Order: sequence, then structure tokens, then C-alpha cells
Amino acid sequence: MEVRLDGCAGFCFGVKRAVDTVYEQLKKGKTIYTYGPIVHNEEVIRELSEKGVMVLEDVQALEALPSQKNIPQKQNGESAAVIIRAHGVPKSVYAILEKKGLECVDATCPFVKRIHGIVEKESGEGKHIVIVGNPGHPEVEGILGWCRGEAKVLETAEEAEKFVPPAGREICVVSQTTFNYNKFYYIVEIFEKKGYNVSVVNTVCNATEERQRSARALAEEADVMIVIGGRHSSNTKKLYDICSEECAETYFIQTLDDLHLELPKSVRLVGITAGASTPNKLIEEVQNYVRINF
Repeated sequence: MEVRLDGCAGFCFGVKRAVDTVYEQLKKGKTIYTYGPIVHNEEVIRELSEKGVMVLEDVQALEALPSQKNIPQKQNGESAAVIIRAHGVPKSVYAILEKKGLECVDATCPFVKRIHGIVEKESGEGKHIVIVGNPGHPEVEGILGWCRGEAKVLETAEEAEKFVPPAGREICVVSQTTFNYNKFYYIVEIFEKKGYNVSVVNTVCNATEERQRSARALAEEADVMIVIGGRHSSNTKKLYDICSEECAETYFIQTLDDLHLELPKSVRLVGITAGASTPNKLIEEVQNYVRINF
């Protein structure tokens, strides 16, 4: 039996950059807060928590931090920093940090940051922004917070079919970076067929596109697929959906403890892939376990 690891599995550039940023700040001896979990992986968050990193879950938690404005550092004890998560945040969060005089370390993924600039500019010029993505995802909530005026979030083709843009307004369509590439363009095609005045900016991350294509290709060959990632990870859930379409025996696990496999002798190939927030050591643990035990 062959065990094959997807070459695109594991940390993407934006996640690695965000996690590295937290460790760099820890080395400076600071009290570290992250605005929201720095990435969507419970194991990463647990390890950072053990090192003293605290998560601010919402605006209320941020507002509750004591103001540092006009307090000399020498009277302030050890310094503290609030790190912006890889998914980005609404523009209003930066205003709160500035108002309270808190040090802001911005670990927003540059590809997400680019979307913030696009929607701020295009909405400022009067375009109606449509974000293709999951409305409850922090990246999408952050993007909404950079739009000037009303914007719409669409996740499914059915929602796109029902959507009617404001009269006389041009639409600017962007996407959550981790959204399914094919589904994004299907929604765009619906708008074009309806004859809407649309400008489209493909903001699905190149790494996401490549990861999804690679996972699909592996799943097409595999008898069993294992997808590793956090239960709140949007990109991992999409990988699971893609792999499930091609391989009926697809398993979604967070850690090795979740893996309960009984493989018949007829299995020729077990494929393994992982979301963009999954640490290499978790991937290696699963890979080694399957190779040794089957």
C-alpha cells in the first residue's frame, strides 16, 4: 500500500508569517494578545496559549484592555502588543487600538490586505461590493469592515441567482481568499448571464487554487483520503468537500487521535492532505502512523 502526501499540504505563506510574528514578539518578552485566534488551528492556539499568548475574542474584549495612551513605558511595566490575526480585521479595530494607545503588530496576510484596499477604493467610487465567501468567517467580516457603504456576501449559486443589485450601480466582485475557485467563477458566470454591470477581481489566493487542484488530483487516484485541519478552518473544510467528491472514503481529522482507520487489503493508495493552518508535525505524525500501521 502506498501512502502519498500532497505536496501542497500544510502552512501557507500567510499563516506561517502570522505564527512566526507571534513567536518573534514573544522573544521580546512582551505580553501578547491576538485579536481573534491567530490562525484556525486548535493545536497551534493551544501551544501559543501555553506560552502565555491571550486571545481577544471580540471588540468588547479589546475595549476592556487598559488604555496605554500617555503612560510612559517605564511606568507601564512590561510592554504589551496586540497582534492582528492572519484573517485581517475591520478598519474600526485599528481605530480602537490607536485610541487606546496599544501597540499594534499587523500579521494580516498580504493577500487579504490587498482585498481591503480593493473594496475600500471601489466602494469609495460608488460600486456595490459583492464578497463571495462564508458570511460568518472572520476574513469576510474583516473585508466587510473596509467597505464604504452597503456590501453583500454571497456563498452559494442559489444566493447569486436571487441577488438583485441596487439600480444603476456597478458591481465589484471579490472573493474570500480560501473560497472554492470553481464555485467563485460559477457565481461570477451567473452575474454575467444576468447582464449585470460587473467588474471582477479574482482574490482567491494562488496557494488556495493550487492546494485545491492538487488535493482533487490526489483524491481522484486514492482509495482513501485523509484531510487534516482545524474544525473551524474554512480552507480545510473546502479541501474535505473537494476530496469527498472524488473519493468516497475521505476522513476529516484534527489530530492523530481522531484517526480511526480500518483499511481492507484491497486499498492501494492512501492520500493525505492538510489545510493551510496545519502544522507540519501533525501531518508527519499522521503520515508516519499510517505507513507503520498499515
